[in-house]
Amino acid sequence: MGHNTRENTKILLKGAWVGGTMTVPGVSGGTMAMVLGIYDRLISSVSRVFKEPKQSIPFLLWFALGGAGGILLFSRGISLLLSSRWEVPARFFFLGAVGGGIPLIFKEAGIKRFGSGDAVFVGIGILSALLIGLIPEGLFTPGAGGVSDILIQALGGVIIAVALVLPGISASQMLYMLGIYESTLKAISSLDILALLPLAVGGILGTYLTARILEQLIKKHREDTFLMILGFMLASLPELLPGHLAQENLLFCVMALAAGFIGVYFVTLK
Repeated sequence: MGHNTRENTKILLKGAWVGGTMTVPGVSGGTMAMVLGIYDRLISSVSRVFKEPKQSIPFLLWFALGGAGGILLFSRGISLLLSSRWEVPARFFFLGAVGGGIPLIFKEAGIKRFGSGDAVFVGIGILSALLIGLIPEGLFTPGAGGVSDILIQALGGVIIAVALVLPGISASQMLYMLGIYESTLKAISSLDILALLPLAVGGILGTYLTARILEQLIKKHREDTFLMILGFMLASLPELLPGHLAQENLLFCVMALAAGFIGVYFVTLK
């Protein structure tokens, strides 16, 4: 097997893992890309796709192909899980997974001591998440509609793309906040391409814009940028809580919460 083939296979497999884990609420694709050592290359490839197409496009195509395969495979399992009696413990597992990613954000920000100035940037992140939470639930639901509906869905794709790019923020978590997680997952698992197209187009545009902005922000204001990401994560935690909590599930819920935290925390220790 030649060097290029081996390299492309690695990119494909890493893309599949990142894509698959993104369907799990609370597990950030950006965090997984960091763990796999592919995040910086991913951001720079998206950001410089027009400046350096020969280097960027092949890498992004292999990564996107793997990511699409991973999303398709995982989405079916997650969809079944959330419609089963294990729904409540599963949601607590997702909640724990978000908590497990928080130490990585501190590490990436290079924070040694948390001061009052840092709290301001965390507050900005929290406020951003709360503002997104004010968007009417289901506004960006994928599906047939008029021109205005398609444009609104494309705008939803741009918003979701922010979570795709930022480490620590889960794209699935963002779908939950927008109230379109289950409808999007169903459209993916049933391969309803037309329903997903506006979201996908908005997502591609949003990914490019976010990557360009993020590359500059991390270069110039690394600590402040990651503190805002931390605030966003903290504010979005309540969205993952189940609407109902059965008494007999409490033990499973606590175990699932711990498993989600420990799983993501130890993976990000690398």
